Amino acid sequence: MRTRGAGTAGKLTVVLATLVLLVAGCGGPSPRAWAAAVCEALTPWRAEINKLTSSTQQQMTAQTTPAQAKENLVRLFAGAEQASETARRRIEEAGVPETDHGDEISAGFRASLSKVRDAYGRARDTIDGLDTAQAGPFYDGVRAAVDTLNKEYDASSLDTSRLNSTELKEAFDEVPECR
Repeated sequence: MRTRGAGTAGKLTVVLATLVLLVAGCGGPSPRAWAAAVCEALTPWRAEINKLTSSTQQQMTAQTTPAQAKENLVRLFAGAEQASETARRRIEEAGVPETDHGDEISAGFRASLSKVRDAYGRARDTIDGLDTAQAGPFYDGVRAAVDTLNKEYDASSLDTSRLNSTELKEAFDEVPECR
């Protein structure tokens, strides 16, 4: 009798564990929860990028030596690269929204941030590789790196025309984290 009870309990445990895995694996966050998580990831990212962009513009016009400018710009672009990766990772952690094409939408956000992150990394590496011995060529190199960064940044934008989700549009409009 004891063996049968233990066997039944063991089977029940296996069935319950399987149900928990199935329920946990079923779908992702609601559109509202996902939109809130995305905005919570992007709001500090935008603030950091705006701050770094302003600092970069100031650095480009400041009266500093090329070596000081190089150090500051490398640090600024490394910060932008890290902020972009943090936002990308947080969106990845948010999962896939429970909506039509949720996986494609989530992947699009992550891919866009990956491209931005990589663009900042390339700009950092380019500027880090510039010779600071002569100011003119150094600043020409910085301008070229920033021009390339701007082009890559523009090209990385998420094409939302194919990512139609009425549920997500409403969620982004409604959740307080996105206001």
